[in-house]
Amino acid sequence: MNSIPAQAITQPSDLLKDEVWSRLKQCFDPEIPLNIVDLGLIYDVEVKDGSCVTVKMTLTSPGCHMGGQIAADIQDKILAIESAEEANVELVWDPPWHQSKISEIGRKQLGLD
Repeated sequence: MNSIPAQAITQPSDLLKDEVWSRLKQCFDPEIPLNIVDLGLIYDVEVKDGSCVTVKMTLTSPGCHMGGQIAADIQDKILAIESAEEANVELVWDPPWHQSKISEIGRKQLGLD
């Protein structure tokens, strides 16, 4: 009898989490031409109860006035996913954002490398 290893079984919450990450790459900081994932603004994505998504994110600076707009865009993109019933965006400041959080792809797109 062939059995599938437990780690090979993809859970619905894992699929949702993957889809959330994909959608987050479609969100942009209006002041920087780079998606918020490659910009390093997303610190965590958590799925609870199979359909409740919480995103922990930061901004490039505490004085950034685009935070509300970015958070609303994140919520809209998550709630557009059929299996997502709830979308919460938590703004965190620890650890503080720094340019070192920008992905290698993002650094190339911004001409930083």
